[in-house]
Amino acid sequence: MPTVTQLTVNGTRRPIDADPDIPLLTVLRDHLALTGAKYGCGEGQCGACTVLLDGQPVRSCITPVRAAAGKQITTIEGIHHPLQDAFLEEGAMQCGYCTSGMIVSGVALLKKTPHPSREDIVHHMNGNICRCGTYLRIIAAIQKAAQHA
Repeated sequence: MPTVTQLTVNGTRRPIDADPDIPLLTVLRDHLALTGAKYGCGEGQCGACTVLLDGQPVRSCITPVRAAAGKQITTIEGIHHPLQDAFLEEGAMQCGYCTSGMIVSGVALLKKTPHPSREDIVHHMNGNICRCGTYLRIIAAIQKAAQHA
């Protein structure tokens, strides 16, 4: 049964008429046309759908929209961070499907730990899957962005 929920997405408050148990990813993509977060596995395992909820990375494919009500939601469309340039400079993407989730997760790490060790990066990014295997370039991009923080 649809209900109107107020969501704050990328700093803008938006009313959403949707079932409160529908995944946040569905609302972002289908109701708000924010298609940066991708549907990958649908089980919260691959990280392609990662968004920030009050600054913390969450898998939007398994987060019900009711859990996001009253919180700040940040999608890749709302992020402007040196990590994005570092991804380009390091060639840290091939097909690009995982990129938004990788960047969102990486931004959360850099906010929490501005100068992470390689081990910190590997640990934090564990669970974000890149089918193209650009992990070493992703780590290099996060390290490069940390130098600009």
